[in-house]
Amino acid sequence: MIEPFLLRALAAGIGLAIVAAPLGCFVVWNRMAYFGETVAQASLLGVAFGLMFKLDLTLSVMFVALIVAGLLILAGRQTAVPTDSILGLMHFGALASGVIATALVRGPSIDLMGYLFGDVFAVTGEDLFWVYGGGALALLAMAGLWSSLLRLAVHEELAAAEGVSRHRVRIGFTLVLALTIAIGMKIVGILLVIAFLIVPAVAARPFAETPERMVVLAALVGVMSTILGLALSTAIDAPGGPSVVLVMAVLAGLALAAPGVRRSP
Repeated sequence: MIEPFLLRALAAGIGLAIVAAPLGCFVVWNRMAYFGETVAQASLLGVAFGLMFKLDLTLSVMFVALIVAGLLILAGRQTAVPTDSILGLMHFGALASGVIATALVRGPSIDLMGYLFGDVFAVTGEDLFWVYGGGALALLAMAGLWSSLLRLAVHEELAAAEGVSRHRVRIGFTLVLALTIAIGMKIVGILLVIAFLIVPAVAARPFAETPERMVVLAALVGVMSTILGLALSTAIDAPGGPSVVLVMAVLAGLALAAPGVRRSP
């Protein structure tokens, strides 16, 4: 008989994999991995603020992620400094600030490693509510943004000429990204949550003939990695989240190394 904590871990990982699939495909298509990683790591500030003011950590993480993402979008509009330099500055600055702020929180000792790498086996019923409730909202939002995001990914100027508001769509996408980071933090941690978005999409891309097929394949890779990763974790007594991400990375490496695979543009 499977233990309840393992069933909750499986449910949480599978839910996150399904939610992350469409979002991760757009992160890969638009080469936004560093953007997503910066937002994710800045979320540690949200943890610190939530602990300081006794707020719900999921909401405080999402709030800080939105602020950081908004600052990145605004900073990206100027041309004096390269975008990757701005991302690097905010990436490491926000992570360092989050670590310091968390260390300064008064009260019981803070499990910093738990926030950085997650603990999928400690998922509660409330966490599952956030994964599936928040995940449903994220998927509905992605369904509404799907057409506009696709057109922007193919040709921004043409999409703008057709009436697609680049900034409005980017803001909507950022909202979904922040929500996904917030609900994934407990499962795989701040440092690894972006891997749930990127790695399955990378594994699916060589086999995808259409955007929709890539999303489905990315979701399947995420679900399969969750099952195999948690099995590996229980077999060798290793952390659950990193084990899942390791399986994802292996599957992505095999996909990229497969001979004769048609590459998607």
